[in-house]
Amino acid sequence: MRIIQWTTGKVGTLSLRAVLDDPRLELAGVYAYSDAKAGVDAGRLCGRPDTGVTATGDIDALLAAGADTVIYTPFMADLDHVVRLLESGLDVISTNLFLNVGGIQGETEQRLADACERGQSSLHITGINPGWVNAITAALTGVCRDVQRVSIYESADVSVYESAETWQALGISRAEITPDLAEVAKLWMSTFRDSVERMAVALGFTLTDLDFDIEYATASETVDLGWLTIDKDTAAALRGAWSGKVDGRTVIYSRVAWYLTTKLNEGWEFDDDHHNIVIDGEPAVHTRIRFIAPQSWGNHEWDTMTAMPAVNTVFDVAAAPPGILSLKDVGLPCAPAGVWMGART
Repeated sequence: MRIIQWTTGKVGTLSLRAVLDDPRLELAGVYAYSDAKAGVDAGRLCGRPDTGVTATGDIDALLAAGADTVIYTPFMADLDHVVRLLESGLDVISTNLFLNVGGIQGETEQRLADACERGQSSLHITGINPGWVNAITAALTGVCRDVQRVSIYESADVSVYESAETWQALGISRAEITPDLAEVAKLWMSTFRDSVERMAVALGFTLTDLDFDIEYATASETVDLGWLTIDKDTAAALRGAWSGKVDGRTVIYSRVAWYLTTKLNEGWEFDDDHHNIVIDGEPAVHTRIRFIAPQSWGNHEWDTMTAMPAVNTVFDVAAAPPGILSLKDVGLPCAPAGVWMGART
């Protein structure tokens, strides 16, 4: 499979590295968002040996490269770019949730769906959460003969995600959470609304309501993270949740608890496990997931878990029908561990 890597930021650098490391995949091109990266060898952009493939901002050249799939990882989505890629017949696997263009709904969803139809191509959106954990959760219900409610609780120390702009937009380090900030936070967290809707489709629920709530905790002392200072008594943690309901009863629930410090006035406690999945049914299923990084990882290496579900799903997406793909269309992608082992020996 021939792959185009679209941008090389925090996530894209890691997915590019994964493409180069996977003997099943061949790098066909790299899209350079900035002029500074244009003309630079792909290997140098991700800490690998030179490849002979250089990054470019020339979209026509990339479309002519004979690729099969685009790994799409920019921080901000360009809807015109994605429509053009899909119309050309390229599958697009995206870790971007299209929030800056309204999310996968309304006019945005229609444009993407129409592009898939014209190009007979597929769009798959994935990552760690939303993405991988939703597929795992849906699959866990396979042992049940009755399911009343599915819940995902995420707990994460997000001080490793060094993006002051992101956290300030979500209200972190702010002395007051204004209605405008709350609306921005709701927009950012619409990714989890989308994941609730995707799980509902997979499980056969027809949701009648989707409710959102968010709350904040404040720092009990000033915290300097090196890239962001959170003053005492300003917002330092949040809990946001979407509840998917059928006739007033919550059937799918997704909550994230994100903190940049545990020194909080409100005394919130956080789970050391990153995901706690609870299925209320017959039988009930309780699953806890904890990621343990090697000592060699720096902060940005945690984005590996966003990048790898995209790279490891390339062949599953290629085999799926055209269109905006659901969880069931793609199934449960897994790492090609045996292929990797053979490539290292």
